[in-house]
Amino acid sequence: MSAEAEHALRLLQERGETLAVAESLTGGLVAAAVTAAPGASAAFRGSVTAYATELKARLLGVDEALLRAKGAVDPEVARQMAQGVRRELGAEWGVATTGVAGPEPQDGRPVGTVYIAVAGPDGGKSAALRLNGDRTDIRMESVRRVLGLLIGELGGHGRAQDTEQNGET
Repeated sequence: MSAEAEHALRLLQERGETLAVAESLTGGLVAAAVTAAPGASAAFRGSVTAYATELKARLLGVDEALLRAKGAVDPEVARQMAQGVRRELGAEWGVATTGVAGPEPQDGRPVGTVYIAVAGPDGGKSAALRLNGDRTDIRMESVRRVLGLLIGELGGHGRAQDTEQNGET
């Protein structure tokens, strides 16, 4: 169970707000971390794992021209995924992950290139990460970082917010 997930859920519950998750490279790990926490149903609306690029457009409303021009591994794609899942699942907050966990580069981006985003009632924030490690390490660190970004946007504090700011491991 993730300390970041528990912290994010506690903040959401205190605010009476909800969360939706859009995932690509993490393949459901963010949703799994959130739902592993007791009481998750009070704040978690659901998730969309849009691993295939065309699903990012069809299910989350990511601009098709953007996907054609930049590919799925792009900061604006992450922002649009977070906004789209928030809208489609009716949550106050949406988070998203997209990137390259490996073992091969994708869309001209090296392994470890990850973009995360949070969308909320008053806008949002995104971060570019360059993560090290194997596929599992990159995916797990992406989960931790996107939840840390959410905590920061919810007004929480701590290590997760600090590490997001430098964007490197």
